[in-house]
Amino acid sequence: MRHLAIPLLWLSGIALAACSAQDEAQPRLVERTCPPLPEQKWAWVPGGEVTIGADARLPEEGPARTVTVAGFWMATHEVTNAEFAAFVRATGYRTMAERPPPVLPGAPPEMHQPGSAVFTVPTADQPSWWRWVVGAQWRLPEGPEGGFGGRGDIAGKDRDPVVQIAYEDALAYARWAGKALPTEAQWEAAARAGGADPREPVAADGSPQANYYQGAFPARDLGLDGFQGRAPVACYPANRLGIFDMIGNVWEWTGDPADPASADPESGSHVIKGGSYLCAANYCARYRPAARQFQERGLGTDHIGIRLIDPDRPPPSAG
Repeated sequence: MRHLAIPLLWLSGIALAACSAQDEAQPRLVERTCPPLPEQKWAWVPGGEVTIGADARLPEEGPARTVTVAGFWMATHEVTNAEFAAFVRATGYRTMAERPPPVLPGAPPEMHQPGSAVFTVPTADQPSWWRWVVGAQWRLPEGPEGGFGGRGDIAGKDRDPVVQIAYEDALAYARWAGKALPTEAQWEAAARAGGADPREPVAADGSPQANYYQGAFPARDLGLDGFQGRAPVACYPANRLGIFDMIGNVWEWTGDPADPASADPESGSHVIKGGSYLCAANYCARYRPAARQFQERGLGTDHIGIRLIDPDRPPPSAG
């Protein structure tokens, strides 16, 4: 069964008065030209012990726990619109956002039609942070009329990470590709890349090294990283293992349920990792390897995507 509540980025503690600044003229975006998409598609993550939740700063990130992870190959970038489109062309697959939702008693009329959750900056007249947008799906991440994260369609955005993907959709793509979703431990091992958990993804000179929200969220995105909304994959420097965008841009599904004891595969939530373009220093700040959120399996949004591992690829040769 599909679950339609939207428990993401609980922002109710921020005063709506802060949003009055959104009416001010936005600063000019810093110009950023993305380098060509790297030819390397897979990066080897060495095995060993990884401490999940080290440097925890929020209750759901701890307690720290150490697990042993075997070496594995991880995709160097998030699944793109072009890659997901190839899957749809080959299979005729329809995502959950494109299917009629279940009839829920008391749900508003728009939630009886195919669509998905889209972030919106609240106003006095529209105080909700997330709203159900009829027609929102991977081809129209913010819906037919566009919105905070970009214009309505993905034309010309083949390299952007695909979003509005529910957990079932992510699994379907992974199986078609002959790959898998990473566990939380695998994801965190790859994100840490043998290093410490940074407080904020910036270079020594303070310049952003990932796609996240600069400025006072949600009132004013300064765009110092070159984007307001999603960025093309692999636009920012890779980590020590050669993996891009583990932090920021879009959240990524993992194969781990939020409640490992849950016996119902059709309900509940899964762990998502990495933060997104909506994470700012004054709120969320989940652009860290230790950070985690829980997302309902039946619901995609315009800031959650996919990254794969290749469990069948042999380890690199020692020579």
